[in-house]
Amino acid sequence: MSSRARYQLYHPRWYRHPMPIFWWIKRWSYVKFISRELTSLAVGYSATLLVIQIWALSRGQETYERFAGLLRTPAAVGIHFLLLLCLLFHTITWLNLAPKAIVLRLSGRRLPPALILVGHYLTWFAVSALVLWLLVG
Repeated sequence: MSSRARYQLYHPRWYRHPMPIFWWIKRWSYVKFISRELTSLAVGYSATLLVIQIWALSRGQETYERFAGLLRTPAAVGIHFLLLLCLLFHTITWLNLAPKAIVLRLSGRRLPPALILVGHYLTWFAVSALVLWLLVG
């Protein structure tokens, strides 16, 4: 007989509750949450598109004109209109979350959430107006 006992680690099987893939359809708040999370793909796409546009611009006018021609096709215009809607939904839902995430105190008193929300929307509109002014002239 061996003087060493053989031990075997016991690994119990964890219980995993089966979760259907569309669990989030049951409640409207979940649908809004998942929709906002999915619109982050639109944010990533638009950022990638901007980088590609800058790359095409750096390669010369001919390359940029070909790239701009691709963006003028009816399919691209339709896709980018849907992209705009997704980005607006993402921005609005993001700004609506700001009062829940930011606690501002002034003279020891908490600012009302509506004031934080109005400040964010005014900043968004001001920056958008500045960008529009810079682009249009």
